[in-house]
Amino acid sequence: MAGEPGAGRNDDQRLADSLRAGDVIALTEVYDTYAPFLFDYCHGLLRDRVEAAGALRNVVIAAREHVDRLTEPERLRGWLYAIARKECMRRRDSPNRHVGQEAPEADDALSPEQLARRAERRMLAHSALAALNGRQREAIDLSVRHELDEVDLCGVFGIPLEETLALVEKARTDLAAALRAALIAQSHRESCPSVAALAGSWPLTPQASASLVRHVESCPVCGAQETPPLPPDRLLSVLPVAAIPADLRLDVLTAATAEDRAGNRRAIAAWTEPFDEYGWPLPYQPAAPRARDRSPRRRGPLLAAVAVGVGIMVLFVGAWSWLHSGSGGTNSAATGPTAPGDSGSPEDSGVPEPSPTSPSPTVSSPSPTKSRSPSPSPSKTPSRTPSTKPPTRPTTRTPVPSRPGILLVSGCEMERRDSCTIRITAVGGPVNWRVTDTSGPVQAGGAGRLDAGESSGVQVSRATSFCIGSQRGSVTFSPGGTASVSFIC
Repeated sequence: MAGEPGAGRNDDQRLADSLRAGDVIALTEVYDTYAPFLFDYCHGLLRDRVEAAGALRNVVIAAREHVDRLTEPERLRGWLYAIARKECMRRRDSPNRHVGQEAPEADDALSPEQLARRAERRMLAHSALAALNGRQREAIDLSVRHELDEVDLCGVFGIPLEETLALVEKARTDLAAALRAALIAQSHRESCPSVAALAGSWPLTPQASASLVRHVESCPVCGAQETPPLPPDRLLSVLPVAAIPADLRLDVLTAATAEDRAGNRRAIAAWTEPFDEYGWPLPYQPAAPRARDRSPRRRGPLLAAVAVGVGIMVLFVGAWSWLHSGSGGTNSAATGPTAPGDSGSPEDSGVPEPSPTSPSPTVSSPSPTKSRSPSPSPSKTPSRTPSTKPPTRPTTRTPVPSRPGILLVSGCEMERRDSCTIRITAVGGPVNWRVTDTSGPVQAGGAGRLDAGESSGVQVSRATSFCIGSQRGSVTFSPGGTASVSFIC
């Protein structure tokens, strides 16, 4: 990807061991080795250089604070990407996030002719990638440009290895089909009137790209067209790489080591929790929406019913008092127990997010699961097959603790599909869960029991077939947990 190949897997373990020993020089080496690629990844997720710089700073700090948790030090690089993704998801969920200042592209010192060829190839890449959903594009980017293998990816996304393998395979298959359709639109549109109509603009929009893929699969004229082979690593190598700010290094290393910033580091480290049994951060869980943010159409009937109930109770108590005014009885209010909720994310703890300790970077970089291959140079497949145990849940169940656990929920994005799956996990003990409410144009239901460390999926679908633009909703679970859901009409 950007720059020269980084450290090998043996260096990952050496750097992890040095970080555990408190070696400040190792922290500097970690930054110099991984920061350019992590910054590019963060900028891809956040699309703002200031947010990407802040995310990178927090990744380095959290890595130093939590490196003792990592049970596979040879997986340090992928673990850093998992921390980066969680931090970026947390920032994307903030209503106060900084927006509008994308980082400049890293300078490749190309000639005008080379820049023109790259621009043409880049439009082709954008047209092909437009047919993929967001999760597929991210998986392709991490596996090809950042060279993460599937074991790293399952830790970055927080999904089982089998699901990760299926995701990567489907993403590569869909990308190949989209690339072929884009090449036909680029070079053979005059052979088929339908292609000319679908490819009215270049690069292709997501809707046009998806429609073109479906057309090419069923059209005998387009099916007979020959297109040149173009591996994913060559296709994605022309995409822009965000330039990391030159003055960010001092800011990050100072924030990670200065004695007077220990309190800030503890707050930043808390945002990365909780972790799984292998020391990888669990996916980010958005905070539950406040009551006033819930859908009015669901609150209205409930408030009306409560008002009627209160009125009846007042009448009943008044009549009883009139009939038995001499009884001297007392009436006490009862409050039911609150359902056990999430232990609370650091965002809810009232600890303000530390702001960068040095001026905002003058340049920024683009941005967003785990990678074992240390070198950021593109490759079609991971450089090695997983040799260590994948970060999936143990097959044997742990003894049921004496107290109930916490339900962690993970939102999902339908993109243009009709449904997606919310991931739920029991942490710290068994959980009896159920869907209690939905908000927005989504529908879901279900209930069950999870043992400690066990995960399950809850399918959520659109509640309406007609809509315009981007839509958002949420699914509320008991005990406490709310998952956000979004889709595109």
